[in-house]
Amino acid sequence: MSYLPRVVDAELRHRLQYSGGVLIEGPKACGKTSTGKEQAVSFVYLDLEPQLRQLAELDPSLILGEPQERPRLIDEWQTAPAIWNHVRRAVDISGAPGQFILTASARPPGDITRHSGAGRISRLRMRTMSLFESGDSTGEVSLRDVLAGAPPPTVTTELSVADVASRIVKGGWPALLDASPEEASRWVADYVREVCNTDIHEVDNVRRDPARVRRVIQSLARNVATEAATTVITRDAGLPPDKHNGGGNGPHRSTVIEYLAALERLMLVEDQPAWTPRLRSRTRVRGKAKRHFVDPSVAVAALEASVGALRRDVEMLGLLFESLVVRDLRVYAQHSEGEVLHYRDETGLEVDAVVTTRSGEWAAFEVELGTEEGIEVAARNLLRFASERVDTKRAGEPSRLAVIVASGVGFTRKDGVAVIPIGALGP
Repeated sequence: MSYLPRVVDAELRHRLQYSGGVLIEGPKACGKTSTGKEQAVSFVYLDLEPQLRQLAELDPSLILGEPQERPRLIDEWQTAPAIWNHVRRAVDISGAPGQFILTASARPPGDITRHSGAGRISRLRMRTMSLFESGDSTGEVSLRDVLAGAPPPTVTTELSVADVASRIVKGGWPALLDASPEEASRWVADYVREVCNTDIHEVDNVRRDPARVRRVIQSLARNVATEAATTVITRDAGLPPDKHNGGGNGPHRSTVIEYLAALERLMLVEDQPAWTPRLRSRTRVRGKAKRHFVDPSVAVAALEASVGALRRDVEMLGLLFESLVVRDLRVYAQHSEGEVLHYRDETGLEVDAVVTTRSGEWAAFEVELGTEEGIEVAARNLLRFASERVDTKRAGEPSRLAVIVASGVGFTRKDGVAVIPIGALGP
């Protein structure tokens, strides 16, 4: 299958122009290797060839290759951690940019890349494919333009709510582009099973009960796009009492915290932090992160749901659609050096997504499946948030307030709030 361009392609090219190496991080099967190979001269697969992992310690020069073989892709470097320092040293000796592309599907505990790669190796986050990358969105509404204050164009999209439910089940995995929802469901279910049985142990060589890991993942799935606390996940996962907590009467919260940390190192979960802007009032902001998987299909697989089941459960479909939108916004926001946050205060006022950039622009988004009443409520919520909560003298005026919907027409309302179909949103 030919390579489908990814939003991170341009960022990878740019970083290779000024950094000695680029580390592409992302969950297994999101397309890191294919993306790296597009810009590499040579490559080596450490996860597929065990003997190469031994060479990484005995004779690293065979892994690093010759100068004419660079940029050299070193795939899944974390399976041979010794190679990191050799790459760093080779970058120092060369002094030239664009020497190495490394990929990683897991961050080992005490990750040395956090402190010893500064100034030498740039870190690039990669996720599963957005709807724009998979060809399911036209990209007519550019998030970069929205953040710059440009009014979104009037657009129509052929994507229906049923289509969106299908895309949620399939997810943004490159291997599933041509798969049916049923085939994709089995593939993602196998992926989750592998995480529970193998990957979560290999990330730090700690043995964990696969059944307990699965219950934690299922609890995260039931609580996707919510601020569920660790104690809620613990109870919901039905874990046994922790004998080290209160004489055996407390929940197994410490175990859940450890499991969640391991799932984060596998980059399978990616929580959405809270935004704490300058406020007009004394209202206190709730600082809890929202729970998300890197792709909503993981939640669907964990819950053993189907397209039909989602269409019958509108509430669950709405939460998973929000998670899909957050995934796509993250892909597009990274292209504009932005991040995706959320807002909630003590009065219960919430905003599903706030995209902020390093240069200070911000835009607020509500996510709705697309009913007329839902759009109206969401628009009022955004206007109230911007006018009553945010101190715009300090935070600046929002570039845009918008409701992202599953289908229908995109336009700007009389009150200035934009309606953007997800099938028209792009970087």
